[in-house]
Amino acid sequence: MSLPSERTAGLPSERGADVGRRIGVGLMYGLWRPRVLGSWKVPATGPAILAVNHSHNIDGPMVMGVAPRPVHFLIKKEAFVGPLGSFLTGIGQLQVDRHTTDRTAITRALGVLGQGGALGIFPEGTRGEGDFASLRAGLAYFAVRSGAPIVPVAVLGSSERRGRLIQGLPPLRSRVDVVFGDPFEAGDGSGRRTRRALDEATERIQKQLTAHLENARRLTGR
Repeated sequence: MSLPSERTAGLPSERGADVGRRIGVGLMYGLWRPRVLGSWKVPATGPAILAVNHSHNIDGPMVMGVAPRPVHFLIKKEAFVGPLGSFLTGIGQLQVDRHTTDRTAITRALGVLGQGGALGIFPEGTRGEGDFASLRAGLAYFAVRSGAPIVPVAVLGSSERRGRLIQGLPPLRSRVDVVFGDPFEAGDGSGRRTRRALDEATERIQKQLTAHLENARRLTGR
């Protein structure tokens, strides 16, 4: 039996994330009707950060299921309870404490990118209107620190309220659009990691994500 190297010890399982993707494919296509646009824009290899708008609980599983490669999402620690927590860990997802500087989560997320993996982030930090109106600095930090490109992702239709049979979920068999955008770099090319550089990167990111969301709405009619 081989032991994990020091470099990979503690990192989420890439194989587990691939299993999670396969489970997500079955669930998402079985319960709803995903329409996926632009998935070819996600880099096939190498580090990438998927920045997803967040208005509903199924946004993460939906992207995990329809993305063209396994994704490790940063998920609030409150979700890691009991059997669900073991399941999320098993499929390569990352636990993060949103109320403090979670250095363990930061190290593991950077480790995912350092190993050439795809990291999924809800840059608004929590569920809201899903319009990228209020971004936290975490996305800019990961992008600038790792040099990984950001792929904007818009999930539209997940918050539809009409026709719901199950409280808190979109109507079963309803259409949910997932639109992947063009990858872009968050930094200015200087390599700076100062607070000012991160603030400037956050502003650039917000403009890019907002523009992608507007374009996704035009494409889908949502």
